Amino acid sequence: MAFHDLQQLADQPIVIDDTTLRDGEQTAGVVFSLEEKKTIARMLDAIGVGELECGIPAMGEDERKSVRALVDLGLKARLITWNRAVIADIQASLDCGVTAVDISLSVSDIHIANKLRKSRDWVKDQLKRALDFCNRHGLYVSVGGEDSSRADLDFLVELMQIAKERGADRFRFCDTLGILDPFATYEKIRYLRARVDLDMEVHTHNDLGMATANAIAGIKAGARFVNTTVNGLGERAGNAALEEVVMGLKHACGLDLGIDTRRFVEISRFVGRASSRPVPEWKAVVGERVFSHESGLHADGVLKNPRNYEGFDPAEVGLGRHLVLGKHSGSQALVHRLKELGIELNRVEAVAMLDRVRSISQRNKRPLTDGELLTLARRYGQVA
Repeated sequence: MAFHDLQQLADQPIVIDDTTLRDGEQTAGVVFSLEEKKTIARMLDAIGVGELECGIPAMGEDERKSVRALVDLGLKARLITWNRAVIADIQASLDCGVTAVDISLSVSDIHIANKLRKSRDWVKDQLKRALDFCNRHGLYVSVGGEDSSRADLDFLVELMQIAKERGADRFRFCDTLGILDPFATYEKIRYLRARVDLDMEVHTHNDLGMATANAIAGIKAGARFVNTTVNGLGERAGNAALEEVVMGLKHACGLDLGIDTRRFVEISRFVGRASSRPVPEWKAVVGERVFSHESGLHADGVLKNPRNYEGFDPAEVGLGRHLVLGKHSGSQALVHRLKELGIELNRVEAVAMLDRVRSISQRNKRPLTDGELLTLARRYGQVA
């Protein structure tokens, strides 16, 4: 599948498997309460996310209680749990009432030798035993290849063939260390897709700042499932952000997943509070100030037509537009903002006041507040 074939996926839609409740909670220091997990799950379900990776039952009874509570919500989204490719782990998931599991095992030689201290043959045998157990219990199965990005591709082909023969539903290609670039991701996924007729999933990390780009590259190469987390939460530098992947596919690739993006900011803020990881104002897609304009050229262009400097309508994700008055502002933005505050300025007055706006902003190293603008306007005789 080439880049230009992306729209062919319309017949087999891309599925978001959001792992905020699993990999997101694995962010160092993050813990969600049960009520927070239920709220996040309901929100993601309501906007149309197709699958939620909701926990690791083998962790203990508290985690199993949490997963059972999520199952009891009766969501439209499929709930899937993370497990080692170990029968005891899978049984713990069965005991929670889930019908879908990710069974994970290390697939790179460096992990097999230095983490598992086993062999490739052991990995293959372990996968076969786990899959046979899953089949006996009628589970939907994603085989998770930990450290796939550093694995021998032909060994991954062997594992995918075993997975297909033993009834697995898909294979998860994990860039566990976030070391790939989008071009390498595309080539690796394309190589695997060309050799085994098995659905693929991409799980990307952001250690080099390329998780979203790698996720989209994987989809363009033929992966049909993609892991995301709200705000890009996750181990170390995090995972591909839900909001970035969805909006990137929609606006950069022309592929609309049917997600209700208008609630992205609401969900982002809630997860930010629940995780004690506030959303930066400059966060892509959902940051409070990503639709703020200060530069005179940009502000003037936005006032004439927002499409001049905005790739999509801020309301599409639940945001609004801000014109900031500061060091780089122009007279048009100043006239516009003061008019919103009920003050009319002519061109000459605006130019005169603008010098003071820029001077104050530079001295204070920040834009002016509305109160400061009104004070200046009074000084210039524009307000009684």
